[in-house]
Amino acid sequence: MNYIRILVLCLIGVAMQHSFAQGVFPFKFEKYVLENGFQSIIIPVKGSGLVSYYSVVRTGSRDEWEKGKSGFAHFFEHMMFRGTDRYPGSVYDSIVTTIGADANAYTSDDLTVYHLNLASEHLSTVMDLESDRFQFLNYSEQQFQTEAGAVYGEYRMGRTNPWSVMFEEMQDMAFDKHTYKHTTIGFERDIKNMPNMYEFSKSFYQRYYRPENVVLVLVGDFDPESVKPMIKQFYGGWKPGYTEPKIDQEPVQTAARKKEIVYDGKTLPMVMIGYKTDAFDVQNKNFMATLLLQELAFGETSDLYKKLVLQEHKVEFVSAAPGINRDPYMFMIYARVKNPVDIDYVIQSITETLDHFKSNAVSEKKFEDLKKRNKYSFLMGLDSPDDIASVLPQWITLTGGIEVIDQMYTAMDAMTTTDIMNAARHYFVPERSNTIIMKEKQQ
Repeated sequence: MNYIRILVLCLIGVAMQHSFAQGVFPFKFEKYVLENGFQSIIIPVKGSGLVSYYSVVRTGSRDEWEKGKSGFAHFFEHMMFRGTDRYPGSVYDSIVTTIGADANAYTSDDLTVYHLNLASEHLSTVMDLESDRFQFLNYSEQQFQTEAGAVYGEYRMGRTNPWSVMFEEMQDMAFDKHTYKHTTIGFERDIKNMPNMYEFSKSFYQRYYRPENVVLVLVGDFDPESVKPMIKQFYGGWKPGYTEPKIDQEPVQTAARKKEIVYDGKTLPMVMIGYKTDAFDVQNKNFMATLLLQELAFGETSDLYKKLVLQEHKVEFVSAAPGINRDPYMFMIYARVKNPVDIDYVIQSITETLDHFKSNAVSEKKFEDLKKRNKYSFLMGLDSPDDIASVLPQWITLTGGIEVIDQMYTAMDAMTTTDIMNAARHYFVPERSNTIIMKEKQQ
């Protein structure tokens, strides 16, 4: 939170400028790419005195293809704060605190993102800090083992959340060969063994933390012509060497999969249904239609939501999320059921809703209103440099750039109600379905 592959490689000191004056994305930006493949996306937004600094690593749990070694993308989200010889972790933290910046990170299936918000006058200081740890991260075996233990503690804490348990079971059941089989934090057996994999951790860093695989996003109050020499100064010496992961293609699912699980703690019954879909592709009408089906079928204005939540009070909520991933993933549907006796009824209602969209066209007015509302919501969320920067990493990871934002909304504008029906018929069939039902343990 995957489009046409557009990557414009420029010579040092040369950048392409793009204007989205006629498109959805309202800001001009520049792509600046160094000879080593390191790409920056520069978006000046004058007046705030602030800069958002996002380092997007196009590596997530998807890239953990070696057996027994899941969880390392998320692990490095932790280790990157351990620092370097020049700036050990404590020094890094002290400088960030002193300049009033805040630093954080997150990991998902397809990417790892490190981000800071800072005052414009400290941009050079932050670029020095960030470029140093991306090129020269250094940690002892003891530090590695300490952090590995902390990650296992995080995993155990996640097991106290029924949704985390359910999601882990879903991915493990739904995928046979692809690395989406494990969640971002990894398999428990791998995390427990992580303290023994110090040397492998160094290899992981050397393979994936390379200039060709990292994109810098700068949004805020600065002069682009002053920023570009700074980028060249701090990142120009970074040696390329990115290694592609060897990810197995997932076989086509040919039959419905279903599993009931028991949660040790207290919880209402929960239902999670995942229908296999395609990788993100702005040219794929079926896939693009799922971005609209999400709201049409399961949004708070949908007939299903009104029925199950507002009228019959069968569920606390029902919602859905399309899988926007680099490789084929799932369209996910979630519901928390108030009474165990209603589980089958809720699942049946979801299935009937999906079947409805296979043969019944959405009203043209409702459809066009949804398109307009999507654009409006997107634009209204771009208030600050951080708001702008935070929506970009996913698209960068999928395509290498942000041009796809405009392409995506153009594609959705061209969607017809027939496209919605075709997508429902294509994806929402039993042989693509994966269902997890969770109940609390009977005392």
